[in-house]
Amino acid sequence: METRPPLPPFTRESAIEKIRLAEDGWNSRDPARVAQAYSLDTRWRNRVDFPQGRAEAQAMLERKWKRELDYRLIKELWAFDGNRIAVRFAYEWHDDAGQWYRSYGNENWAFGDDGLMIHRHASINDMPIKDAERKFFWPQGRRPDDHPGLSDLGL
Repeated sequence: METRPPLPPFTRESAIEKIRLAEDGWNSRDPARVAQAYSLDTRWRNRVDFPQGRAEAQAMLERKWKRELDYRLIKELWAFDGNRIAVRFAYEWHDDAGQWYRSYGNENWAFGDDGLMIHRHASINDMPIKDAERKFFWPQGRRPDDHPGLSDLGL
């Protein structure tokens, strides 16, 4: 049986760990790696996409990162209870014309006993920004531990 620690029920510490692991995965921009955190029958709501199952979620991520270039993400705990975690997040990216965006959102997650995410409901808004307004400057990949989080950045 596949498991993905930390497992529910979540404590504040294990919820924060789960969020950071998710952030690290998404910052890899590797759809196959990210998809492994979701159950085979996961159900998502992501903007206008409603992937059902790990394969559809992975395909959505492949499309996403072809469009959202130089993607960098920060997630932060909002709330948790039992097998559920709510996060807020922001990420920066640019399109193929060079226009930068900061995307803000909230996610509600539900996990199975195995620690795989069974439901992901995301609400996301994109705001065009100027290059000078960017705040996420670490090298592509995992956000450094000493980089400020959303609250520290006033986001």
